[in-house]
Amino acid sequence: MAKDSYIAKSRVSKEALKSANLLKSLNLNVIIIGELGVGKKSLARYIYNDAPIVDGISEDLLAKALRSNDRLIIKNFDKIKNFDKIKALLDVNSCKIIATTQKELNAKLEDDFFSLRIYIPPLRERSEDVKALSNLFYKEAKEVFGDQSRDMDLKNMNLDLSQNCNSLKKSIYKEYFKDTLHEDDILDILERFFYDKIGGGNDYRELLYLFDIPLIKSGFKKFGSQLSMSKAFGLNRNTLRKKINEYKGEI
Repeated sequence: MAKDSYIAKSRVSKEALKSANLLKSLNLNVIIIGELGVGKKSLARYIYNDAPIVDGISEDLLAKALRSNDRLIIKNFDKIKNFDKIKALLDVNSCKIIATTQKELNAKLEDDFFSLRIYIPPLRERSEDVKALSNLFYKEAKEVFGDQSRDMDLKNMNLDLSQNCNSLKKSIYKEYFKDTLHEDDILDILERFFYDKIGGGNDYRELLYLFDIPLIKSGFKKFGSQLSMSKAFGLNRNTLRKKINEYKGEI
């Protein structure tokens, strides 16, 4: 995603973008609040596309940046330890800031530093944005893996929104990557994984779950019942049932 772009398809995202467009011409200090991966940095970049980004955890770097820039983006604003020092620097210097935080600030602190706040809800509350972002990340995945002819059904894909854009992008890339794997690729991945794991006295038995669990899970999806699965796998029903009970909670 380009650093000056911001996806806005849902109502709340459009409102945030409208505020951002107004802020481009105003000299105001702004706080953007929201969970990890909701698009805080993208929105800040949309407003101040050339401003440096400094982490609030690094007090010395932040102080230096406030003295040498007229515009600055501060991430993890809530992690600043000495707010009085930063406020004094802002009062002395002409630097304007856009800050981001995952946590709500107390009312006095917010009033002392900022003229405007923007709240970005999580993706689970912005279905229109999920669709647009999924298409964007899918297009990126096709470019990364160099297979423009491949198509996948995003509607039936298991999209992970637990960390908003971060996990959504990872889940789409992972699904796309898995869809490009061949048998030799899978064998190579397993070989490398096993090389790091083996070295104990009972490795073969302890690592069998890596074969059993995905095989049984895919069998349930494809055949629907233990009887059909046991016939397809050539396993006795009791043997299959024993394995299913062994991995109970993971299947």
